[in-house]
Amino acid sequence: MNARALDDSEIQALQALLDRVPPPLEPLDTMALDGFLCGVILQPGAAPAPERWLKYITDVEGRTLPRTFPASDLRALVRRRHDELVAAIDARDWFDPWVYALDEVATPSQTVLPWVAGFAAAMDLFPALMRIDDPELIEPLALIYAHFDPDDLEDAEALLAVIETLEPPADLGEAVQDLVRSVMLIADVSRPRPPAR
Repeated sequence: MNARALDDSEIQALQALLDRVPPPLEPLDTMALDGFLCGVILQPGAAPAPERWLKYITDVEGRTLPRTFPASDLRALVRRRHDELVAAIDARDWFDPWVYALDEVATPSQTVLPWVAGFAAAMDLFPALMRIDDPELIEPLALIYAHFDPDDLEDAEALLAVIETLEPPADLGEAVQDLVRSVMLIADVSRPRPPAR
């Protein structure tokens, strides 16, 4: 798979399409979409089919788009980003998460929170990854979920125990690096690379 990366104008076009999704539907924005795609890709075993997850891009509840909406344009851009992320994750290559500093006073955690929320939404919809009982998953998941308020993680004692030992990222660059490193560490468990011959 050799997916062509979306350029800035195409990412802006994708956001514009998401902004056109009519109420009461609630689409993801591009940052949340990116985290969501990583969460989908990291599922163990056979990846969820696109028809199972594409509907949640344009509405958090998976409601159907109006027939007049240009869904094919939006889905084509989303699929390209998905394929780009699959190629990077499978090769364990660095990728640039769609994380944007929109507010000069926002902390690193506040800035990456939309991406993290998208990832968490994928975990809620496709829980197979979170059901894996492997201690190697705890630290990378903790690095991602550390950006949430601890009160929102009441049922995740193992994660909270590790989160309490973590130092907050010093800057946005470190926070982004932690996201990518966590994705790769999770992939080592859920999408292990075949042994070299």
